[in-house]
Amino acid sequence: MNKYFYIFLIMPMIANAADNEIYVDQSGATANIDVEQLGSGNIIGGTSAAAGSMTPLDLDGASMTLDINQIGNSNKFLGDIYADSYTGFFEFTGDTNTFNMQTDPNNTFGADSSNVNVQVTGSGNTFTLNHAVAALAATLDLDWTIQGSNNTITSAIDYDGGTNFMDIDGSDNTVTFDGDGYAGGYFYLDHTGGSRTFNVQQHSTQDNDWLKITSVGSSGTVCVIQNDQGTSTSC
Repeated sequence: MNKYFYIFLIMPMIANAADNEIYVDQSGATANIDVEQLGSGNIIGGTSAAAGSMTPLDLDGASMTLDINQIGNSNKFLGDIYADSYTGFFEFTGDTNTFNMQTDPNNTFGADSSNVNVQVTGSGNTFTLNHAVAALAATLDLDWTIQGSNNTITSAIDYDGGTNFMDIDGSDNTVTFDGDGYAGGYFYLDHTGGSRTFNVQQHSTQDNDWLKITSVGSSGTVCVIQNDQGTSTSC
């Protein structure tokens, strides 16, 4: 199998420029990619990348290992992963960072059997992760560990026996999760903090879903909907 992997590092030399940029385009199986950025205003891109308009983060292949570390404020990780059975570790330390990623939206590899871990320390961050379409996330193991306040986490998974576990410690956090597909999924949220907003929907078509939420703190709104092709409901 042919492989190609290249990274462009774009580091502006102008004194007032804010962004360092990393451009990654990889194709082929069993890649091992480790990327780290230190500082603020950096981009690993990516869909909707700005600054020098670099594109993309585009990773294609099966059984890859991806390790991303962004340490600082106002950083962005943006892009697409077309992967099957991949291991991903994403670490973000700082405030007002953006993580926006989708995995295999077009059923290129299937997005099965992946192990994904997202660790966040900081406040005011925005995280969006959409994994697979058409019930392709077979046995996905997705884990979030988030420490901080005023974070927004949005996740969508097309289940095929996948698991989404969130461990969140902090107040004023917002979680929106949508799980569907054709085989049962499991969602577990363990939370400590006040003024939370949770909107969780599971609707595997004519199948079983499992959900557990443990939250300690005052004030907030919680909406949970489970629907296996019944009458439409809302909160």
